[in-house]
Amino acid sequence: MFETFLERLSESVDERGFRDAMAHAAAAFDLVRFAYLSLPPRASARPRLISNYPSRWTSRYLSNRYHVVDPVIARAQGDQSVFLWGLQDSRTSLSQFEGKLFDEAAAFGIRCGLTIPILDKRGNAAAMSFAADRPDPALLRVTERYEDAFRFMATCFHVCVRRKLSADRVIDGVQLTPREYECLGWAVQGKSARDIGGILGIKRRTAAFHLENAIKKLGVRTRTQAVARFSASRKVLG
Repeated sequence: MFETFLERLSESVDERGFRDAMAHAAAAFDLVRFAYLSLPPRASARPRLISNYPSRWTSRYLSNRYHVVDPVIARAQGDQSVFLWGLQDSRTSLSQFEGKLFDEAAAFGIRCGLTIPILDKRGNAAAMSFAADRPDPALLRVTERYEDAFRFMATCFHVCVRRKLSADRVIDGVQLTPREYECLGWAVQGKSARDIGGILGIKRRTAAFHLENAIKKLGVRTRTQAVARFSASRKVLG
């Protein structure tokens, strides 16, 4: 299951692909709903949410900026331990507004859950949650037996999303597609189009196509020049 999960992550190039990869892996543990929320570096910016929660709820959550006041997200930012939420004893300390937020979520079948805080080496914070409409034995089983495995899955998901979907794909003001950025990143490491094709599971000519597109977008003539631009931009970003 983990091998399949990692393969799906490596093949994903958009939010739908990542959503399907995690949903498939979670289903193997009888977990139906999940939500990955990556907090923006600026408080005024919009977080990234990849989820199979009901779309009406996620739209409301983002529109109302509930991530700013969500007690689950607040706890994930302050405590790196995996935790359960929404159970009867965990609601007693909620404020009136937080209780209302939980009641709104419950109307969409999100009453309790398990959250895995994520903090990467660049200081980017995120949270991976698995939710249910009632205290679910699957949540307790994951917490008791598979905590380390799910922390690993959440971290892999976060790293892949950051690498493939991040705004960091902008090179000197030029926005590259996920595949163009990915292929150029491997070219920086000295990989040929054939090598890149093998790594990404695509044909050599497809890898070459994405590299050529990146070269054209960057306004340079050779792959060497594109690689130099890419490397220089990464140094600026630190």
